Amino acid sequence: MLRVFVYGTLKPGERYYSQYCQGRVVESCAAIAYGHLYDLPLGYPAMISGDRPIQGYVLTFADATTWHDLDELEDYNPNRPSEENEYDRYQIEVFSLAGESMGCAWAYLMTLERVQKIGGVHLPQGVWTGMSEIVPANAL
Repeated sequence: MLRVFVYGTLKPGERYYSQYCQGRVVESCAAIAYGHLYDLPLGYPAMISGDRPIQGYVLTFADATTWHDLDELEDYNPNRPSEENEYDRYQIEVFSLAGESMGCAWAYLMTLERVQKIGGVHLPQGVWTGMSEIVPANAL
């Protein structure tokens, strides 16, 4: 079994779920991981290491060959230097919405330097959706 924490376009209902996950996921569970979440002007988010709750899902796949497709989508290749990957793959601890540990799952994280270079906007609420709009602070 392959467990992956998703927080962006692979979440149920988002852009790539049907293409990469539909029919492959044997379990989907709302979850929280800790880090910092950014909205990228490219139309998808990035998560970096940190201490703020990020809402997503733990998707469990029965077929480990799913790695190939997910790695390709996330522009990750374990055989090339980290700085050449858009994301890197890490095992992180994930939690239920009630705060109980669910063990570890894989997640794709980006470096802060790459996020800044791309022009990412911090999402302090820890939630990303393809339908989300960034509201300027002075508009609140």
